[in-house]
Amino acid sequence: MSDSQHTQTESMLNRRITQVAWITVGLVAVYVAVMAIPSGKSNTTQTKDSQTSTNVETTMLYEQINPKDGYNLSVSYRDLGPRLLASGVINYDAFAAIYQNAGSPLSAEQVEILKNGSDEDIIINSQNAYYLLNFFWAVGLANRNVILTEGPMVQNSDGKVENFASTGGWSLATKPITDLYASLDLIALTEEQQKLVEEVAQDVYRPCCDNPTHFPDCNHGMAMLGILELMASQGATADQMFEAAKYINAYWFPQQTLETALYLKANEDVDFADANPRLVVGKSMSSASGAKMVHADLQSKGLLQQAPGQGGSCAN
Repeated sequence: MSDSQHTQTESMLNRRITQVAWITVGLVAVYVAVMAIPSGKSNTTQTKDSQTSTNVETTMLYEQINPKDGYNLSVSYRDLGPRLLASGVINYDAFAAIYQNAGSPLSAEQVEILKNGSDEDIIINSQNAYYLLNFFWAVGLANRNVILTEGPMVQNSDGKVENFASTGGWSLATKPITDLYASLDLIALTEEQQKLVEEVAQDVYRPCCDNPTHFPDCNHGMAMLGILELMASQGATADQMFEAAKYINAYWFPQQTLETALYLKANEDVDFADANPRLVVGKSMSSASGAKMVHADLQSKGLLQQAPGQGGSCAN
C-alpha cells in the first residue's frame, strides 16, 4: 500500500470512529432524558396517594366538627315541649308531618320530649340537628325577652315583626305569629343571666347572613337564641355557651364549618377541636362575609373539600 493510500485509509477510519462516538453520546443522552421522565404509573400513583392523604385529613377534620358521639350541651329540655304544644307555638301534627314527609319520622324519644318533657342532657348530633333547629326555633320565637321586644328585630321591622324569615317563616303554630312572638315566659333569667345572653348573642354569627344571634331574623338565629337562653338559665358560663355555639353551628352548617376547619389548619396549623370558640363563631369567620372570605382563601390555594353531609342554609 502506498503512503497516499495509507493516509486516506487512516482518515476514513478516524471519521468512522468519530461518527460512532457521536452516535453513542446521542444514545446516552436519549436514555438519560427518558429515565428523567416519570412514568405514567408513578405519576398516577403519586396523584392517588396525594388524594388519599387529603381525604384522610378531611375525614379527620370532619370528625372534629361533627363528632360521632355528638356534643353534650349539659342542659335539659325540662317541660319546654309540653308548654310549646299547650300554648299553640307548635302544632304537633304539623311538626311531626315535616319529619314524616322527609323520610325521618320523629323517634320515640323526640315524641316524649315534645309531649312529656325530659330531664336528660341535650346532645346534638348529625341525626337530631334538624329536630333541635326547629324545636329551639319555636323556643326562641315565643320566649319573652327584651332582645325580641326592644332589640334589632323591633328596631328594623317598621312595625311588622312578622315579616322576618324567623317569624313569618314559622308555619307550625296553631295561632298567628303576632300573638305568639315573645309572648311566653318559657325561660326565666336573672339580671346577670340576661346580660350573659346578650353578651354572647352579640358575638355568635351564622354563615347565612351578616347578623348576630342578637338579631335573630332567620331560623338558625332564632333557634340559637333559644338555646343560649336555656343554657344561661341552667347555669352555663359565657365560655360554655360559645363552645356550644361552635358545635351547634358545625352540625347546622357542616360544609361551611369544614371550610373553617380547613382554613384554620392551613393558615394557623390549629385543629378545629382546639380553635378558640369566640373566633370560630365570630363575625370574621362565621358570618356570611366571613365564610365567603374563608371559601375564597381555600379556593385560591386549591384546598376546598366537600363535607360528607350537606351544608345548612337559612331555609332549612
